[in-house]
Amino acid sequence: MTAAETMTEQKMIRFEIYRQDDLDSTPYMEEFEIPYRPNMNVISALMEIRRNPYNKKGEKTAPVSWDMGCLEEVCGACSMVINGSPRQSCTALIDQLEQPIRLEPMKTFPVVRDLQVDRSRMFDSLKKVKAWIPIDGTYDLGPGPRMPEKRRQWAYELSKCMTCGVCLEACPNVNSKSDFIGPAPLSQVRLFNAHPTGAMNKSERLNTIMGEGGLGDCGNSQNCVQACPKGIPLTTSIAALNRDTNLQMFRNFFGSDQEA
Repeated sequence: MTAAETMTEQKMIRFEIYRQDDLDSTPYMEEFEIPYRPNMNVISALMEIRRNPYNKKGEKTAPVSWDMGCLEEVCGACSMVINGSPRQSCTALIDQLEQPIRLEPMKTFPVVRDLQVDRSRMFDSLKKVKAWIPIDGTYDLGPGPRMPEKRRQWAYELSKCMTCGVCLEACPNVNSKSDFIGPAPLSQVRLFNAHPTGAMNKSERLNTIMGEGGLGDCGNSQNCVQACPKGIPLTTSIAALNRDTNLQMFRNFFGSDQEA
């Protein structure tokens, strides 16, 4: 078989990629074709396009821009919309995707360039709900209180959140016209309120999510729990927080911060 015949029979992968130079520029779709290799994922395909940035028409173009980090579904950086569904591109295997493979940025966040987005909205929400345990680290406090094993196990499930933003993209209530902080920050409220040391800020976190953009803006569509790549029980957390905020409302009314 000649080299020309081999090239003709070479299996190709077809892509439709949403391109945008910056936040204010007009978006457009650009088509690409690259040679197939076994065990490819979307990230390795994008790397191939970046290595040889020619579109389907044979025209040289700017390399596609996207975010990535760990390449093993831990950092959450490579989130994008693949064939209409928000997910991690590092675990999106080419063999399991229908072609042409359509890649778009998550629309919940402002586009930086192409498939790159600015997820500051999510990180600002984590700051808003104080998703950390504030302790004085200037001296040794000794060992902290232990969590019961049963609580530790479900808290571990909540701690798997990698702030990928997929649940916010899937949620119809998180958009440019809404201040809703979304399911990921809400679940982190439950996680840190359950921690023996983090509980000292429990009422502060609950009062925060009782305000504008908080728990009351959740429409209970349950898209988030279906989209979460880590299988975090987000709707279970939201249901638990509904109970906690109701109790906090009574404590506020009676002027008591004693935990239930």
